[in-house]
Amino acid sequence: MEYFEVKGEKIPKLGFGTYKIAPADTKQAVKQALKLGYRLIDTAQYYRNEAQVGEAVRESDVKREDIFITTKAMTDGYEATKLGIEDSLQKAGLSYFDLMIIHWPMEDSLGTYRAMAEAYHEGKLHHIGLSNFNINQTKEIMANSDVKPLLDQIETHLNLQQGKMHEFLTREGIIHESYSPLMEDAPAILKHPVLQKIGKKYGKTGVQVMLRFLTQEDIMVIPRSVNPKHMQENFEIFDFTLTPAEVAEIKELDKRQPIDGWPATMRVDE
Repeated sequence: MEYFEVKGEKIPKLGFGTYKIAPADTKQAVKQALKLGYRLIDTAQYYRNEAQVGEAVRESDVKREDIFITTKAMTDGYEATKLGIEDSLQKAGLSYFDLMIIHWPMEDSLGTYRAMAEAYHEGKLHHIGLSNFNINQTKEIMANSDVKPLLDQIETHLNLQQGKMHEFLTREGIIHESYSPLMEDAPAILKHPVLQKIGKKYGKTGVQVMLRFLTQEDIMVIPRSVNPKHMQENFEIFDFTLTPAEVAEIKELDKRQPIDGWPATMRVDE
């Protein structure tokens, strides 16, 4: 495993995503992920599976302090977010979240962030951050709070590599986190000759090459699967290193193309 180091704390570059995992299936999937070695779990109020993530963590043999749990606020404004934080903690059965992020920009994102910053100072949230925020929106948050966002979770994959946003986040000391790193379960691009060639060289699948490319670029990834074989495959990406030439080849695949259906307001590479 590779890590980001933030003020002496190690935060995994690879986590386990729970988006679109039904609440009834979430606990078993998270328990399996923890058993395989995952130590970062991503959930959200919107996913309605915070309770099952909490159950899995409590029933795991892994110590709570060794697990980094992210959730996302879908509330808008200070008062609603204060209530939402307490509700999420109660549902998950946890005394704190390692990270809470604003799921997407809304009318009163500054109020939402202020409530999260208060919870941060109270120790209920160990870090706070953003999701789907573009450069100007991120700057506005930073200009109005004494708590810097830990990360910005944005759509990032081989077809949308977010180069401009990555440069900005890196410059500001904010982690770039990818959601949908496999483009909703990796479509036809897996057959691309570049991925086929590189995968063959290292004895890896196209999926593993995709995830390794992102983590080598210092982008956090949270692939999702309920298939134990795929979960294991996604985890085994740190035993090889792409050469600079291979990284350059993969960068050439960038089409600056979001996944169909994502709202234009959440396309943050401009």
